[in-house]
Amino acid sequence: MSGGSAPLPYSMRDVDGGAYNNAKFRQRSRLKMVTQALISKSSKYQCGKFTLGKFLSLLMVSGLVYLLVHKSSEGFVSGELHGKEEQSRHASKDSPNIRTFWRKSARLPPRLPPNEIYKNSSTLHQFPPFVWTSRQKKVKEAFEHGWSGYRNYALGYDELMPLSHRGVDGLGGLGATVVDSLDTAIIMGADDVVSEASTWIEDNLMKKINEKGQVNLFETTIRVLGGLLSAYHLSGGSRAGGGDSGIPVTSNKTNPDRLLEVSKDLADRLLLAFTSSPTAIPYSDVVLRDRSAHASPDGLSSTSEATTLQLEFSYLSRISGDPKYDLEAMKVLEHMRTLPTVEGLVPIYISPYSGQFSGENIRLGSRGDSYYEYLLKVWVQQENYRNTSLKYLFEMYTEAMRGVKHLLVRKTTPNGLVFVGELPHGRNGAFSPKMDHLVCFLPGTLALGATKGITKKKALENNLLTKEDIENLQLAEDLAKTCVEMYFVTSTGLAPEIAYFHIEGNPDGGPDGGNRSSEYINDITIKPLDRHNLLRPETVESLFVLHRITEDPKYREWGWQIFQAFEKYTKVDSGGYTSLDDVTSIPPPRRDKMETFFLGETLKYLYLLFGESNILPLDKYVFNTEAHPLPVIRSAVQVSDTI
Repeated sequence: MSGGSAPLPYSMRDVDGGAYNNAKFRQRSRLKMVTQALISKSSKYQCGKFTLGKFLSLLMVSGLVYLLVHKSSEGFVSGELHGKEEQSRHASKDSPNIRTFWRKSARLPPRLPPNEIYKNSSTLHQFPPFVWTSRQKKVKEAFEHGWSGYRNYALGYDELMPLSHRGVDGLGGLGATVVDSLDTAIIMGADDVVSEASTWIEDNLMKKINEKGQVNLFETTIRVLGGLLSAYHLSGGSRAGGGDSGIPVTSNKTNPDRLLEVSKDLADRLLLAFTSSPTAIPYSDVVLRDRSAHASPDGLSSTSEATTLQLEFSYLSRISGDPKYDLEAMKVLEHMRTLPTVEGLVPIYISPYSGQFSGENIRLGSRGDSYYEYLLKVWVQQENYRNTSLKYLFEMYTEAMRGVKHLLVRKTTPNGLVFVGELPHGRNGAFSPKMDHLVCFLPGTLALGATKGITKKKALENNLLTKEDIENLQLAEDLAKTCVEMYFVTSTGLAPEIAYFHIEGNPDGGPDGGNRSSEYINDITIKPLDRHNLLRPETVESLFVLHRITEDPKYREWGWQIFQAFEKYTKVDSGGYTSLDDVTSIPPPRRDKMETFFLGETLKYLYLLFGESNILPLDKYVFNTEAHPLPVIRSAVQVSDTI
């Protein structure tokens, strides 16, 4: 060509039009360039120099754009997607391509640590729905595997010992695993389990109630009574249809009337713990067979146990039409409002003889935890009375959470994890940087208290969040991260029962969790006697609630990593799952016990975490402390209407 610029074979017009990605177009362009070069030596030099530079520049830019666009999805690919792509990856791994040279080395294990998921949570929205459906299916399979071990070796006993293939009665001998698991099976649509559990309850539970001796009021209420009432509701009980649950009614596989009948008989016996006590604080133990009740050997009740009974008894009054259950249980909370507190915080022991607290030990772990949980949840459950007769409950909850933030919340060194410690000797004693795994219920409770079960987005759009609500929601997210790090700091990826945290002024170190790649290896100490894992649900419970409220996908991904660790280290081939003695060792020593709450809570929350938000919505259902969902009572005439 003479008298003008040579046409550019890789112009922006060509790129925008898609010609850049067309191999034949590129070949024709190169041929044209060569032809032009043969015509004019001068043009050859100018065109070749300019075109080659343009070509190389565009090639580099386009390659970088391609990598940036496609790289973001790498590292988040689920196990299900890995399985489908594994073959093609292996087939092409020996054939070099541009991605081979630019790609970073794969992580081992192939998962993002929590802090990376936290930073990149927006990319997790790219997960297609079928990934979570597939993960839900995996959880259901785990539940059925756990049930199969219990059914084969321990049916009718409270708990399974999966390694020795036998059952054990550690909760009074009422077949606690059967009742604890029934509503989980209904929610998952595990019809065979629903049928087997329902048949056992109808044929055996009433007989066991008549024959068995001593049971703990709290454990029997939350596991057995709560399980019966939730199953009654989800089965379409005549006075409490499951209209808003999003779960198909299974009345053809269960007998709701029988469930209600057994519930009332059991509750009548448990009421003796209230009516036999000289104060509003119930005795801790009931002898079912004799219809009698008594205090524990030391004469004290746990504060959490005495105050974690109201959801169940109030709902039973609603569906039975008999107010006695609600009246007796609510006397406890009415009494609690009259007692002195430390900025809303209370000691972990209380006497049924005096009605007063015993000792000064304040903590949100064992014996204290669910007191704070039920202050909020009983208020949530009784929608019709939130701003009237039960307003005091939310006020007590609010004061307690302020006390938690002022007296118990600290940050670790060197990396600033937020945690909740203890005051073993009261307000004037030393602070202990100890946190039970049980405390991991708190992030979910804080989130529920902030939005009352609706999404954060909806609450903000309707100006429903106060400054304090927003602060509590942030604290919930910070604590949830800490709870997750208690898992990922260990060699197994499973949390210990108790952790200690490094803080300023308390530089003493101790044994760590064993995962040297964890960013927080120097923030968390796990003492030898605290290294066991009981398959507890509290962390995944909070992940479920936070995902529902914030809609942040990182909570799902964290839950999936926890589930995978349960599968890897606690699953027993012959059926069931086992607790562990040491989560910092590989392989971890096994404890030979499957707690009822693994099927009743842990797997239920994981299943719901991976599911749709219209299943048991949090503004219409409240979960008791054993994860049994009960409907929010919306009106005084609820007893005769469906939900």
